[in-house]
Amino acid sequence: MAGLFNSAEDSLAQVVMLSNGRVFPDYESTELGVATQLAIKSISKATGASRRAVEKKFTSLGDLGLVVEHFVSDKKQSTLASESLTVGKVFSVFKEIAKQSGKGSQERKLSLISSLITAATPLEAKYVMRTLLQQLRVGIAEGVIRDAIAKAFDVKPESVERAWNMKSDFSEIAVIAKKYGEEGLKKIKLEIGKSVQVLLAEKSPDLKTALDSFDSPAVEWKMDGMRCQIHKDGNRILIFTRRLENVTKQFPDLVKYVQRGVKAKECIIEGETIAVDKKTRRPLPFQVLSQRIQRKHEIERMVKEIPTRVNLFDVVYVDGEQLFEKPLKERREILEEIIKPSSEFRVIEQLATKDLEKAEKFYNDALRAKQEGVMVKNLDALYIPGRNVAGGWLKVKPTMENLDLVIVGATWGTGKRSGWLTSFVLAVRDPDTNKFLECGMMSTGIKEKKESGMDVTYEGMTKTLKPLVEKEAGGIVKIKPKIVIEVAYEEIQKSPTYSSGFGLRFPRFVRIRNEKSERESETMERLQKMYDMQKK
Repeated sequence: MAGLFNSAEDSLAQVVMLSNGRVFPDYESTELGVATQLAIKSISKATGASRRAVEKKFTSLGDLGLVVEHFVSDKKQSTLASESLTVGKVFSVFKEIAKQSGKGSQERKLSLISSLITAATPLEAKYVMRTLLQQLRVGIAEGVIRDAIAKAFDVKPESVERAWNMKSDFSEIAVIAKKYGEEGLKKIKLEIGKSVQVLLAEKSPDLKTALDSFDSPAVEWKMDGMRCQIHKDGNRILIFTRRLENVTKQFPDLVKYVQRGVKAKECIIEGETIAVDKKTRRPLPFQVLSQRIQRKHEIERMVKEIPTRVNLFDVVYVDGEQLFEKPLKERREILEEIIKPSSEFRVIEQLATKDLEKAEKFYNDALRAKQEGVMVKNLDALYIPGRNVAGGWLKVKPTMENLDLVIVGATWGTGKRSGWLTSFVLAVRDPDTNKFLECGMMSTGIKEKKESGMDVTYEGMTKTLKPLVEKEAGGIVKIKPKIVIEVAYEEIQKSPTYSSGFGLRFPRFVRIRNEKSERESETMERLQKMYDMQKK
């Protein structure tokens, strides 16, 4: 890959972006908006195959990339190739596809996609289609891209990673590394509107261990909500999730809170957004708030139905100054200075103490308020983005806490569950191989029909997972590892049945973790540690 980057020349930024299966960086809300049915129509139009034939082949292969490769291969045997595709041409057409909106947009997208397929070789068509559908499966992890940029342009991997934590855009970082080398990467700074990799917390087995870990600990409630990174530049305000997704349009209420409640002209602040009951104003579970995160329509209605509250806890940038090198105690003071608190928008309560009895009362108050637990933070710690930093933040939840696992498979239901995916296969991540290892099968906790606003049904899960199906055979479905769910369980057992070597006894669905990516799911190491703790 380093050789590819080195030879890319003027198309370097585009090559790096496409290598990660993307057209736009995470912090941009722009989407290609190509659904399965539009892709099927495009294949039919470009190759001359009937739509029925394309759908039949899709049913057997389960991958539209392989489907288009098959039909383009058939066509190329009898027709002369069109003008060759270039990275620049593919990228410009992708951007044109993303621009289409309003009346006639689907027909225009159809024409653009068909033009790419017509000009492509069978192999090119496969990867064009997978990129359009955001289903590129080459498995290139961010660490691989980081190391490839470092090797291609003779810079340190650590410098590339630091730049990535600041900009979250490898395409831009690669161009800077090529033009300016190590010195260019060192000069990269935070930029309003480009999301920053957030500081992550380690898990602590108990409250006493967490308090004893730091000379100057402070305890905060760990809220059951959406971690948000708020960027303000005058009247321009942007809201990002911990996954760096731009959700500004979904949360116009947060924008108003910032306009009224932030004194600084420019800043990047962090907090937790929770849903509250519109009558009692009491906190509601994240599952309620999650209905707003992916919302595309009826935004104002949802604002009224599911009001929010923001609890701020950190600041990394104010009026031109980066604050990474300041300890948390100073950052907290700066945050309090720039915020005009209100009932909806305030700095989270913090208890600075090493007294276990006081901390336990604070912790139990959080649990009684239906929050996840507490964060124990080192007041002397600097902000190191993108890392689980030893000596930084520790999260404390009830012992044998739930696991955040990825769905990698399922089975088609029968009888009254016919037509729905059921019995979901769960997996943990192996960071060394970038693979997901199975650790159990779950169906408990999913509802057959919606009983309240928070219930998740088999029908709903099927709609969510169906676009991620990679392969089907005899009712068994392999699913692209994308959806993270929180799972409760009775016990972790050794098991030769699953590739992780462990199996969960009586796993039960708790909630979908929309705010987490598959890269943030539990690791194999974490599962082993939980098993060892359980034995003790």
